[in-house]
Amino acid sequence: MKGPLFYAKILLFGEYGIIRDSKGLAIPYNAYRGALKTSENLEGATKKSNENLYKFYIYLTSLNSDLISFNLQEFKTDLENGMYFDSSIPQGYGVGSSGALVASVYDKYAHDKITVLENLTREKLLKLKGVFSLMESFFHGNSSGLDPLNSYLSLPILINSKEHLEPAGIPSQKEGKGAVFLLDSEQIGETEPMVNIFMNKMKNEGFRKMLNEEFVTYTDACIEDFLHGNVASLFGNVKSLSKVVLKNFKPMIPDAFHKVWEKGIKTNDYYLKLCGSGGGGYILGFTEDYQKAQESLKGYKLELVYRF
Repeated sequence: MKGPLFYAKILLFGEYGIIRDSKGLAIPYNAYRGALKTSENLEGATKKSNENLYKFYIYLTSLNSDLISFNLQEFKTDLENGMYFDSSIPQGYGVGSSGALVASVYDKYAHDKITVLENLTREKLLKLKGVFSLMESFFHGNSSGLDPLNSYLSLPILINSKEHLEPAGIPSQKEGKGAVFLLDSEQIGETEPMVNIFMNKMKNEGFRKMLNEEFVTYTDACIEDFLHGNVASLFGNVKSLSKVVLKNFKPMIPDAFHKVWEKGIKTNDYYLKLCGSGGGGYILGFTEDYQKAQESLKGYKLELVYRF
């Protein structure tokens, strides 16, 4: 057995803000992917994956929800026959490793599943997001359901608010100098502790004010610019966002990258922002000149995501 491929995702804009109902923009990232497979000889990583899938199966059997039901008998039989999730998506890197797994399980075992080929109404998108939120909460406490949604549909998704999602058309890539890239912090980041830090900060009135007046304003402006191809304006807004994050989200930026972050703002060679919840994993970079950014970040691992 070999199931279809599901891709990683990158939340280009909107991390933390979407918890507070700001806009967000997520895109599939097909350099990393995963699929359900079967092996007669499970060992090491494949054995561990099979065991984790079994725990997930137990969780799904305990779900009492009118939203969704699964063919659990088939799921159990496949697990007993050596099914595992074969994935190149790094865990703890903010690119949706559990999202792709959830998408593949839904795709294979859900009853009455909503498919990509249908007319994806707002209601259907919200229903899918609700199902995925329920499923992915097994992996990290309180999932929004966005990562699996992105992976399952393999489409860019614009989050206007919690209740208003739509597939987004993003401008096709150009062969220009500008780029979006990933910077590898070479540390694992855990979502839950980072979200807890954020929730504690939210108790502070000054932080909430900054979030609404600065963070959300620049995030929304970046999304508008990106979707409409306003590249010059985009870099100005990304720079402002990068400054706000450095000042107010320091615990989410690995210590070793505070100076690197500052250097980008000072030199204008590149601007960094969080990719997912932060704390490690990937950091997202924007640059008007990718070659210059590569020289400026010599010694660091970069991965190209999108060209302007």
